[in-house]
Amino acid sequence: MTSESKLTLIRLIHTAIWIFFNAVILYIAYAVLTNRLDYGLWICYGLIIMEGITIALFRLHCPLTVWARKYSNSVKDNFDIYLPEWLARYNKLVYTSLMIATTMVLINKLLQ
Repeated sequence: MTSESKLTLIRLIHTAIWIFFNAVILYIAYAVLTNRLDYGLWICYGLIIMEGITIALFRLHCPLTVWARKYSNSVKDNFDIYLPEWLARYNKLVYTSLMIATTMVLINKLLQ
């Protein structure tokens, strides 16, 4: 397998995982906003916490980004994922902000 095909495979996997976590975050927002505080919500929060721990262990980088770096010298923010460059650049900021806002709404609901 060539370096280019390995990078393509990493990009496909990374994009699939990104889509999965988008679904997780959307479910969390939906559950909080519709007051569906069920097991699914807490499982999704657990997945997000595990993702956060994983990213923290890799010095605030996705492990797939670290792995992809072996096959590319690109300085673009989206070299390792099929996303627009601006979204790849601000991905953590956008989704962390969404999670913080959603969690604040959840805490407010739990305290009422």
